[in-house]
Amino acid sequence: MQDEYRTVAGAGVHETEVNRSRFLCALAPAATEREAQDFIAVVRKEHADANHNCWAYVIGADASVQKASDDGEPGGTAGVPMLQMLLRRDMRYVVAVVTRYFGGVKLGAGGLIRAYGGAVGEALDTLGTRTRRRFRLATVTVDHQRAGKLENDLRTTGREVRDVRYGEAVTLEIALPDTDVPAFRTWLADATAGTAAFEPGGETYGDA
Repeated sequence: MQDEYRTVAGAGVHETEVNRSRFLCALAPAATEREAQDFIAVVRKEHADANHNCWAYVIGADASVQKASDDGEPGGTAGVPMLQMLLRRDMRYVVAVVTRYFGGVKLGAGGLIRAYGGAVGEALDTLGTRTRRRFRLATVTVDHQRAGKLENDLRTTGREVRDVRYGEAVTLEIALPDTDVPAFRTWLADATAGTAAFEPGGETYGDA
């Protein structure tokens, strides 16, 4: 798994103009290929009167799924430069749709490549991105007497507490970077006088 990746902060639209042609770049996070395709369908419906609705998406922290479409523009002048811009910016789990309203001036192949790639780049700059980092999920089990202070200490030291369950003992679900696990074990033993149990689990991604 990748240690980290970048994605868009949220869905949004940014418009640019090149030689009287309007380029509207719609960006959105997409957890799956289906989500990406659904977003493309929504934009295409919204701009059914546009000359072109070109798109590209990258799914997977390792960019395992990469697809693009020129939607009627000359081959390789729209979808591919859009996809290349997403990859150049290390973007993952993201879909981009660039809608073009033709302004009457032909841009040529080079002009189209710059316009479509540039529309995506400007949209990323304007709408913002965020970094997602790989975390190790883990379970900490501790007695009720120490649980409250431990939970507070975890939060004040910036560690992510995802869930707290109360039973015969208190179970805290946490997430921390893999590289922090050895140091965390030592910290936990000191904080609880060696009474807490630590059980590592699977992996997930969270905001860095």
